[in-house]
Amino acid sequence: QERLVESGGGLVQAGGSLRLSCAASGRIFSRYAMGWFRQIPGKEREFVAVIRLTGSSTYYADSVKDRFTISRDNAKNTVYLQMNSLKPEDTAVYYCAAGLSSNGGGSFFQSAVYWGQGTQVTVSS
Repeated sequence: QERLVESGGGLVQAGGSLRLSCAASGRIFSRYAMGWFRQIPGKEREFVAVIRLTGSSTYYADSVKDRFTISRDNAKNTVYLQMNSLKPEDTAVYYCAAGLSSNGGGSFFQSAVYWGQGTQVTVSS
């Protein structure tokens, strides 16, 4: 069964760090770019970061650039999102996704084929 499973969310104080993980089946990981989105209740899902299938390039939303780092471990079929200098406005449910396009947030969202169930990240002030 093809699926994505996120972990690593939780409660952290502003300025702190968290690392999210997303484990995927080998079939997904070997075929798709991987990325992260986040969503606050009542708002649209927001692009965070994407990494190409080969890991050769990454793309970030301006709001997280220089604070968040996306990476992938192809041996473990896992993609990570290292989040540093967290702010209260980073509070959201974070979703992992697998898609065909890694040329930016919009194209990645439109090409997303698989989604995880989401993990809550809460940043207190």
